[in-house]
Amino acid sequence: MIDKTRDHGGNIGAAIAQFGGQPDDWIDLSTGINRIAYPIADVPPALWHRLPTVEDMAQALSAAQWHYGVQAPAMICAGAQAAIQMIPQMRPIGRAAVLAPSYNEHAACLRAQGWHVTAAPDLAAMRGADVAVVVNPNNPDGQVFTPDDLLALLPDVGMLVVDESFGDIAPHLSLLPHAGQDKLLILRSFGKFWGLAGVRFGLVFGPKQDVEQLRALAGPWPVSGPALHIARAAYTDTPWADATRARLAQDAAKMDDLARGAGWRVAGGCDLFRLYDTPDASAAQSRLARAHIWSRIFPYSETWLRLGPAGAAHEWDRLAAALA
Repeated sequence: MIDKTRDHGGNIGAAIAQFGGQPDDWIDLSTGINRIAYPIADVPPALWHRLPTVEDMAQALSAAQWHYGVQAPAMICAGAQAAIQMIPQMRPIGRAAVLAPSYNEHAACLRAQGWHVTAAPDLAAMRGADVAVVVNPNNPDGQVFTPDDLLALLPDVGMLVVDESFGDIAPHLSLLPHAGQDKLLILRSFGKFWGLAGVRFGLVFGPKQDVEQLRALAGPWPVSGPALHIARAAYTDTPWADATRARLAQDAAKMDDLARGAGWRVAGGCDLFRLYDTPDASAAQSRLARAHIWSRIFPYSETWLRLGPAGAAHEWDRLAAALA
């Protein structure tokens, strides 16, 4: 059976154990990862043989800062997940508020370090927390907050962590123009929008002292040389990012049409994942899984099912047939 205690998407091994098949048989739409990934050019062989250099790190970070149009202090980590695991170590243990429901690793990592974690239903309930965590756009319901909404919370919390892992599809929502302000940390994922989660590359923008503290926690080689090379190339390819943002918006609308045809209601989401209200989420997941299409359901809802948009044309054909 699939472990629901700390559930995530991407658990294809568990799907195979329950529904059969081989990894290549499956279309994994459970993760919110772009199915049409950034094309990786040849990686220089030397990068596989030597440790990443200070120059490698600086060039990748500079490319990211250029892409986002900010020069605030930032550090590279092994995906946003690595930052989520380090942040609870940055302050004395106290009270944390995590907007809920949301990506469950935030609360889990804080609790693992001894923090008292409250599931906050809205921003107002987060006031007074030593650490407040908001995912924007939120996962899994796609709820969004304006920069003004979030900045208004900043004076009333010890530290505000804004996880913008899905933020590349909604630049207007980003707090990056305000990066560097005291008490504000902004997390960015590379793998989701660029479709390269296996690269394990992420960013944290924040005040200089907090960025330096995270660098010390991460150690001297937080990501590989090939990862730095790939991220640097992707961040400087603005035409690809613009075209991908437009395509994902169209694909999200296409997904919604298929879901409505299956009798599901759109409950939320963003252009990298859609959330649907179904009569029975487990039954809906099993229906798709019999066609070797993997989706995401949630232990706290009997009706919610999350799907990322399909990628290639044959994936859309299989999805349409499974939902027909």
